[in-house]
Amino acid sequence: MNEFVDIFSNSDPENVSTSVRLLLLMTVFSLAPSILILMTSFTRILIVLSFVRTSLATQQMPPNQVLIGIALFLTFFIMAPTFSEINEEAIAPLFNEEITLDEAYDQAAQPVKEFMAKHTRQKDLALFMNYSQMEKPETIQDIPLTTLVPAFAISELKTAFQMGFMIFVPFLVIDMAVASVLMSMGMMMLPPVMISLPFKILLFVLVDGWYLVTHSLLGGF
Repeated sequence: MNEFVDIFSNSDPENVSTSVRLLLLMTVFSLAPSILILMTSFTRILIVLSFVRTSLATQQMPPNQVLIGIALFLTFFIMAPTFSEINEEAIAPLFNEEITLDEAYDQAAQPVKEFMAKHTRQKDLALFMNYSQMEKPETIQDIPLTTLVPAFAISELKTAFQMGFMIFVPFLVIDMAVASVLMSMGMMMLPPVMISLPFKILLFVLVDGWYLVTHSLLGGF
């Protein structure tokens, strides 16, 4: 502990610079959850899986822990090429002392920017660029993360809600059909959800719903 304090109390400019970089690196690690949520495919996957559960009206089945776990591992699967490129271009050279920490940040940002730009709508990106009065960038790497991240986030939200709507439609038809039948039979006191739930689960199983949802998510990236 004393050695750690001595590092920050040392007046040597080189040690002070190293200490500042260490603090920046610790800050990046502390922001890792936010980076995972807003700069990867995690948001879209989790929202779509939540829409599936809501459309089925199965309350807490699957539980939140299961949905988050599935979303997390699907995110790692989708982001594997990007993470591998970050490791090869930034992390490994930094540990081998081939590049500086500042260069490692720049190298790590490049594949992340390419991934986000590929799935960001031009309209969303233009919104933040116009608000910050930025000039039109020549390349993707010229776009700062402070502009690209929120544009990517709202693009992912729109895409996730579009997929959620398409998931909702067939189950909504079942609910309406069951409600109409119950009303025609005069059984208005019986909750339609109680009757439609087995039919929705049966439909979802027969069409292999989890496979179709996962296939659509993977295909979107």
